[in-house]
Amino acid sequence: MLRRLHNVQPESFAFTPANQAWAEGQITKYPEGRQASAVIPLLWRAQEQEGWLTKPALEAVADMLDMAYIRVLEVASFYFMFQLQPVGSVAHIQICGTTSCMICGAEDLIAVCKDKIAPTPHTVSADGKFSWEEVECLGACTNAPMAQIGKDYFEDLTAEGFGKMIDEMAAGGVPVPGPQNGRYASEPLSGLTTLTDYESGKAKYNASAQLATDIGDSIKRIDGTEVPLLTPWLGKNAVSGKATPPKAAATGKPANQQKKAAKPAAEKAPAKAAAKPAAKKAKSEKADAATPAATGTPKKPRTMKAPRKAGADDLKQLKGVGPKLESTLNDLGFWHFDQIAQWGADEIAWVDDNLSFKGRIERDGWIEQAKTLAEGGETAFSNKVKKGKVY
Repeated sequence: MLRRLHNVQPESFAFTPANQAWAEGQITKYPEGRQASAVIPLLWRAQEQEGWLTKPALEAVADMLDMAYIRVLEVASFYFMFQLQPVGSVAHIQICGTTSCMICGAEDLIAVCKDKIAPTPHTVSADGKFSWEEVECLGACTNAPMAQIGKDYFEDLTAEGFGKMIDEMAAGGVPVPGPQNGRYASEPLSGLTTLTDYESGKAKYNASAQLATDIGDSIKRIDGTEVPLLTPWLGKNAVSGKATPPKAAATGKPANQQKKAAKPAAEKAPAKAAAKPAAKKAKSEKADAATPAATGTPKKPRTMKAPRKAGADDLKQLKGVGPKLESTLNDLGFWHFDQIAQWGADEIAWVDDNLSFKGRIERDGWIEQAKTLAEGGETAFSNKVKKGKVY
């Protein structure tokens, strides 16, 4: 039950451009300040892309969600669906070993894994292509025994057929998910006893297996190019492969309040004389809502090519700034608290345009914190950082 980060780690991690857009789209599902709710889907996509969760991947997700690294590690180490060690480059095979599958031959499937992959679970095969493990019930009891590879189920397996399936994958083939004994779905082996007029011949595979076959990504690393990445919760702003927040977000007002904000106060006045000023006001408010001027016209702040001789300030003492964001700020030319303390609305707008999440500076109160820290003071958050309770 002891789960720790693997002792060998890659130097870095980055989502593919499509997966990055998908991840940013997931974050928009949640209210401002609640982006940590997206941690599980983002970790899962990182694992789908790389096969397992590396330390750099955990840190990248933590930076995206403004979470302490330990909080993300807690999630990844708690759920057994996350792999914290390297897996086979072609497939990591999960054999269900719970009651129904065990009775129907799961132990024979495990024997095949031991023979063709490695004697022990979570051990990558000699050719680097496969790894395996036994897992608890995966809920496909009617089609026992079964195995999960990636996100797809392979059901009604036999030891012989399973061995051939592994050989097929090793040779570059992609087996069809779903029942492997000719069954369409989960109907009785003896044939249908109800809905006997159902014409199963209309489709070769059930809906799940058909979709997996059409996409062709059953044992493929998910890099975001398989299917359009949609963000339907953004309504008409949903864009394939790109998350575009609603325009109302630029004003800091919910979309359902935007229309009300554009209505002039004099709209209810019966006098005709008020009509023109009211119309002008409405037009002005709509323009303000659609332009960045509401948060300042972007203006590049004073930057530095390198920190002063005394050394750079620890910008992680600002709430909302993690190691990755600190590095980004340094790359932009910001090394000291007094630089940040001098930002006005225009400078904030410029920095916002160069960070991952607009609005973070004002939301987390960077300017106020920076002024305090630049004067030699401390904040409750900076105290936590110094005591090692955050990063």
